[in-house]
Amino acid sequence: MLKHAKNGQLAMDGTTMDYVSFGEGDEALVILPGLGDGLRTVRGMAVPLAAMYRRFGEKYRVYVFSRKNPLPRGCSTRDMAMDLRTAMEHLGIRRADLMGISQGGMIAQHFAADFPELVGRLVLAATASQPNPVLETAVSRWIGLAEEGRYRELMRDNAELMYTEAYLRRHRLALAAAGRFGRPASFERFIGMAEACLRHRCCDRLSLIRAETLVMGGEKDRVVGPGASRELAAEIKGSRLVMYPQYGHALYEEAADFQETVLRFLGRETFPIPDGKR
Repeated sequence: MLKHAKNGQLAMDGTTMDYVSFGEGDEALVILPGLGDGLRTVRGMAVPLAAMYRRFGEKYRVYVFSRKNPLPRGCSTRDMAMDLRTAMEHLGIRRADLMGISQGGMIAQHFAADFPELVGRLVLAATASQPNPVLETAVSRWIGLAEEGRYRELMRDNAELMYTEAYLRRHRLALAAAGRFGRPASFERFIGMAEACLRHRCCDRLSLIRAETLVMGGEKDRVVGPGASRELAAEIKGSRLVMYPQYGHALYEEAADFQETVLRFLGRETFPIPDGKR
């Protein structure tokens, strides 16, 4: 599968958009990553992402899209959904299953509401339909650290809020190294994307979503809070909710059965709720 991994970049109206693709399937799966894309796009990440999401690549041709660059300050999550539509048109993707993680899930909500004909099934992981006190506290603090150029502190705070203590203990050295390297030339992109999270509102548009939807959340989520997932599931008609009691915001990395659960849903299989509850 790794031999099919490809790094790509689209030119769109004076901007560019980085993406990667991998997998051998005939159907398309589009993945939208979270706010970390503001610090580093997916450029050059085809092989690592293909390895991370290898289970998806067994069934799908997978596309992971960054936000466009440069990203104008004031760009909304709905604007980003329009950018995704343009990118899919450029690549000839007529319809795809869609998975949005964190801010990627915010974009996916608007995309599914505005372009229902382009979406097969929808997965919304660790995301929210509108700001809440948990999200506002976390993201506002990250904006403050970015404005002060405190990259190491930003990365440390991000990790401490996203991951469980057990994960942090196992990966502390790697996470510390991430805080010492990879500093972006500018924090403008990250700040603009973070501000879009604070302005995100899709709660009054969720009824427009027609795609069968799986909502996934963590009871220990300290970035958007566990209530955000329940709110989403309650407002999207017929959606399925899976909550992981032992994980937080990074459940998509920490839960060993995350990809299998998503694949069963996308494949229209009946599956048990993994270590969680509806």
